[in-house]
Amino acid sequence: MQDVDSTVASPQEPDDLPLPVPDVPGEDATRRGLPRRVDLTLRQRLIVDSSALADVALRTSIASLLSVTMAPSVAGALRRSQSAAERDHLAFYAELAAAKIPELAFPAPTSLPRVASRPANPVAEWVARGNVRNIRFDSSFTAVNPALREQCAGFVRNNVVHAQHWRHEDGPRPTLCLIHGFMGSAYLFNGLFFSLPWFYRSGYDVMLYTLPFHGRRAEQYSPFSGHGYFAHGFAGFCEAMAQAVHDFRSALDYLEHTGVDRIALTGMSLGGYTAALLASVDNRIQAVIPNVPVVTPDRTVDEWFPANKVVALRNWLAGTDSSLTEAAQMYSSPLNYRPLPAKERRLIIAGLGDRLAPPEQAEILWKHWDRCAFHWFPGNHVLHVSQPDYLRRMTRFLGPLMFD
Repeated sequence: MQDVDSTVASPQEPDDLPLPVPDVPGEDATRRGLPRRVDLTLRQRLIVDSSALADVALRTSIASLLSVTMAPSVAGALRRSQSAAERDHLAFYAELAAAKIPELAFPAPTSLPRVASRPANPVAEWVARGNVRNIRFDSSFTAVNPALREQCAGFVRNNVVHAQHWRHEDGPRPTLCLIHGFMGSAYLFNGLFFSLPWFYRSGYDVMLYTLPFHGRRAEQYSPFSGHGYFAHGFAGFCEAMAQAVHDFRSALDYLEHTGVDRIALTGMSLGGYTAALLASVDNRIQAVIPNVPVVTPDRTVDEWFPANKVVALRNWLAGTDSSLTEAAQMYSSPLNYRPLPAKERRLIIAGLGDRLAPPEQAEILWKHWDRCAFHWFPGNHVLHVSQPDYLRRMTRFLGPLMFD
């Protein structure tokens, strides 16, 4: 382990957060799991109920957008050749999933990325109150499925990896990496939402990683950030997840090359799903905190009207074997692999009012992760009304692991 500068103490609890939010306490889950409704205070119940209603409205809007995105795959299901190819793809990922070997499913990068770095805009440096660089490098990812290598290689913008690196002048320091959620790739938004300036001032270096098909990685004429994740069928989603893992590991290679050897990883929603998966693939992640994670996307989509109807129609037209689909979906699921960080280095955060990634999803991951630390708050997927409370929980969790 590197010696941390003696002037950098273990972070204190947050007191000056960038975004003013109510400090309504949540708690750690018990051995039984998440609390029942009767266990909540009246104030907590009111917040859970009202935030859940807001989430349902947001979920319907996003599901409607996804329905339009998936429309071409419904038309493709009418073509016999495309349906046959999709079944072959499902069988390929199902076979990989059945092996349960992360090294086979997610091959490691074989070369150090050639990183280009430039100063971020003045607003980013003002928010961080420090040195902020935008970095980029060419992805070395090759599609796991040989049948899709030509298609994936053709995504020109997506095959350039982007991240933002907040680094102290006397670094490297212990580094907190963040993976954003679906459609939520903006650096400024994530920096403020997750109070990253506070973590930076507390002594952490910070890296915000951009998922495939998001932000500057979105292909030309993409209607929104993240469109490509679901625009190429189930196989396309699998390859997007494989590339997300591969490119993040290349970013870790870069951090390691610059001298970083203490890395914590957190992520929200789709980013939480990716973070949990990475914790089963790369042993350089010393602490992992999935935040409102999705862990079974198929179950989640079942509740997302009208996207659930579009998926059902596509599967019916293609004559998809549901058991084959379920087996293939385990390819990118963190539930299919064992986590590498020790139990005391895992923390899961869930919102009781969340209806985009319901808290039951986080509870499934918690059980798979041997009932590790598990904190709940009474807000929903994007309105983390008790964020100061869970930031204090993150601080207590990370401090001894990253600085002592």
